[in-house]
Amino acid sequence: MKLWTLSTLCTASLLILSGCVSKPTPKEEIKVDATLPKVVLTQSGVIVDMKTVAFEWNSVKDPRVEGIYIYKKGVDPEALEALSYYDTITNRFQTHYVDRKVTPDTKYTYSFRTFSKDAQGVESEPIAVNTLPVLESVSWIHSITGMPRSAKIIWRPHVNNRVKSYIIERKTFEDEDWKPLKTIDGRLNAEYIDSDLKDNYVYMYRIKVVTYDGIISTPSQLVKVVTKALPKSIENIRTTKNLPKKIQVDWDTSTQKDFERYYVYRSQSINGSYELVAKLYNNTFVDTIDADGKSYFYRVSAVDKDGLESEHGKASIQGITLSRPSAPSVVEAKLIGSTIEILWSKSDPRTKSFIVSKKQKKGWFKEISEDFTGIKSERFIDKNIEPNSKYSYIIYGVDKNAILSDPSIEVKIETPESTEIEKAPKKETVEEVQVSPTKDNTQDIIAPVDNLELNEI
Repeated sequence: MKLWTLSTLCTASLLILSGCVSKPTPKEEIKVDATLPKVVLTQSGVIVDMKTVAFEWNSVKDPRVEGIYIYKKGVDPEALEALSYYDTITNRFQTHYVDRKVTPDTKYTYSFRTFSKDAQGVESEPIAVNTLPVLESVSWIHSITGMPRSAKIIWRPHVNNRVKSYIIERKTFEDEDWKPLKTIDGRLNAEYIDSDLKDNYVYMYRIKVVTYDGIISTPSQLVKVVTKALPKSIENIRTTKNLPKKIQVDWDTSTQKDFERYYVYRSQSINGSYELVAKLYNNTFVDTIDADGKSYFYRVSAVDKDGLESEHGKASIQGITLSRPSAPSVVEAKLIGSTIEILWSKSDPRTKSFIVSKKQKKGWFKEISEDFTGIKSERFIDKNIEPNSKYSYIIYGVDKNAILSDPSIEVKIETPESTEIEKAPKKETVEEVQVSPTKDNTQDIIAPVDNLELNEI
């Protein structure tokens, strides 16, 4: 009889055995009937695989036979221990048997004995088998290293058509055991990309193949992958503290071969939340700020063509816009006849000119503001005054960048009734400063005098 394929044997065996509720077993005292037929295997009566052993024998035609006892011995078939009862076939017409309880690359010995209602036949000759070794994994595996936070594994598809899928395993130097990472179905698939990895880190990979009947091969050769390192951190970051309404940030040029651009971050405090404010290709950033003496902290990173960004959290550099000049110091302020004279001194060498801010209050509700700009001297004479009015003056210095200083103290003068102003003694003529008045209530202003009040702003 021609030998069936392994899959057919397995199916037939399962169908027959599944119908059995209970099976007879050999009695302790064996009564041998030599007239009962002996089990004789066919010419190709044994097929071995990694996890199965199949048998085929000639059909038993003696009607006295009720079934066949199967005996088995494992590990070392040459050992002296006798074979022990293993299984029972309850139908004499069955000519195939599949043993699935075997391990790969292991030796086993089997024998068969027919039995009748009252006796057993002669035991067959011992049959020694050796299961096949575990399927070897893929013959060639290769890794692509230096990728950004990822690794690529490629291999040659397995030549065995029984291969159903591949198990990818991964391990690091910190791990004790290999860990299953991914199962890839399809024998012809030959690539896997591992992502979300650490930067500049070593990973090891290997592959096992899985057959359609669940057999897992030995592991392949391992391959190593080193992920791409982050770009080098930016060095020698510099900021300005003397530029009007801006801060310039400079740093050394990146030497990264695959450099793409710089990222500039800014925060109001050194340990605060940093906001990305610029993406640049050059190593200079000018931050325009509409404020004097404003402070910011900056960090700079390099980004490569793969989008990897260098570390930047450890280097925060402070920059400050140019501060206001110091306020002028009021020396004297007084009412002389029908004029008010104010004298001050320059407190800051940056000051190039002055602004006098004047306010006049007459009655309860009427108030007039006036600014006098472009004053070069440190003296101001106001002839445009009225009796019975309250005046206040504030002086500002202005530097070459048109930055206004802090305000001086406020000078307050109250003029008497008109008759008192006319009778006031006149001092010798003094040189008057020519100023140009402008209406600008957004600017601050200054002045002091006899019988004046000096109030800090």
